[in-house]
Amino acid sequence: MLQTPRATRGMVVAPHHLAAQAGLRVLREGGNAIEAMVAAAATIAVVYPHMNGLGGDCFWLMSAPGEAPVGIDACGAAGSGVDAALYRRQGLDAIPARGPLAAITVPGAVSGWQAALATSARWGGRLPLDRLLEDAIHYARHGVPVTQSQHANTAAKRAEFTDVPGYAETFLSDGAPPAVGALFKQPALAGTLERLAKAGLDDFYRGALAREMAAEMGRVGSPLTEADLAAQRGREVTPLTIELSCGSVYNLPPPTQGLASLMILGLFDRLGIAGAEGFPYLHGLVEATKRAFLVRDEHVTDPAYMTVDPARFLSDAALSEAAAGIDPAKALPWGTEPGGGDTVWLGAIDGEGRAVSFIQSLYWEFGSGVVLRDTGIMLQNRGSSFRLAEGAPNALKPGRKPFHTIQPPLARLKDGRVMSYGTMGGEGQPQTQAAIFTRHVLYGQDLQAAVTAPRWLLGRTWGAPKMNLRIEDRFAPETIDALRKVGHDVELVGPFDEIMGHAGALVRHPSGLIEGASDPRSDGVVAAF
Repeated sequence: MLQTPRATRGMVVAPHHLAAQAGLRVLREGGNAIEAMVAAAATIAVVYPHMNGLGGDCFWLMSAPGEAPVGIDACGAAGSGVDAALYRRQGLDAIPARGPLAAITVPGAVSGWQAALATSARWGGRLPLDRLLEDAIHYARHGVPVTQSQHANTAAKRAEFTDVPGYAETFLSDGAPPAVGALFKQPALAGTLERLAKAGLDDFYRGALAREMAAEMGRVGSPLTEADLAAQRGREVTPLTIELSCGSVYNLPPPTQGLASLMILGLFDRLGIAGAEGFPYLHGLVEATKRAFLVRDEHVTDPAYMTVDPARFLSDAALSEAAAGIDPAKALPWGTEPGGGDTVWLGAIDGEGRAVSFIQSLYWEFGSGVVLRDTGIMLQNRGSSFRLAEGAPNALKPGRKPFHTIQPPLARLKDGRVMSYGTMGGEGQPQTQAAIFTRHVLYGQDLQAAVTAPRWLLGRTWGAPKMNLRIEDRFAPETIDALRKVGHDVELVGPFDEIMGHAGALVRHPSGLIEGASDPRSDGVVAAF
């Protein structure tokens, strides 16, 4: 049984131990939580390359004592020349999941780091960029041991990347997946990070690096252009918020599914369920998830295309009405179109009580698979979530932002605690977030126990086609039997299955005590001092 680490001066949690340690080094040197997160984000882009990278997107939630939480939307939009006609001319009726025609949205991650550092400066941040990128550069240049997760995903997905530009040269060793523990080097990416450390992050979008990236994207067949890169900026946004009996919970607005995450908590809060782990608890959260997903699937997209205010679904009246429709003894039939995704969530809290919840993604594992040879940047495939049909909820349009499964939650509780928590896992993200929050905050479970406890997943993740309710077999048999009896399509999976995501959580108490938890399903740790 893992124990909950505790400290007072600062803490970072990440699904790879080297990323957490990179963030901790920054905190030890006097950096704030944002600076620590940039260091951790850059490092995990190198050491967990199948899950995230500079060619993906990211979102931030940042909290400082006495200030309103601030969000950053660093979602890249579809290229200015990308529309349904582009695919129809090639005889396609859907956007491919892999290859150059999947690489159609601008990488937003670096713009998010840039926007976050502007907030860091207001917080008094002073560490130079070359220091923040130091660990990432080292691991890219000198190598990092291959994890079991990287090896397994490389082996499982290898056939999907045949003839995808740059993939084999980057991720295979003599034509095979690199062995667990083998040193994995990325010299081109190291060079890119070194250039950014010297020229600044803006070079990624509006400098010499942007020009080189655009030229290579054109050569490999991605429709993204230099003008598309130049248009990208991370934006500060006002988070969505919900008031629960225990305090306030925040998340990012559309195009993320943050609305669904908050709705699940709001609905469950109204069900009056007495305790965790049994049938009423699981059934209540799964049924709340279904109601939240129905709203999400109908309404959430690029906010520029939305016709409703997402906050209306978080009103007391709307949540009470939806909660009243949840039958405690019957499952709502389920079969909506699922989403997928692979991601990393990281959290940081510094000694001043400033907290960050951060998430970064390529969408599916390895994204589009396209690796730009000269820069080492792998391009995401988030744009493959667009639909080509006119009038679809997430229809492809030039300059449109795609729907995002990723979203970083943060809570301020009435007793003065601040909680930064989250997970990767596509459809599973809001569900795992709800499991951790309810177990720890509503029912008082130890923080690490709440993360380690068995989980469930309605829908799919990791590119799997299944849309049923998968449950870790560590739940009591009578609980599983009760779920089946009321109509849930239950499939059991083994203990600590990676399909349930890589979660983590940090909680700061009013006394200054910080607690942390990392997921035994990941390669992560809590790093603290």
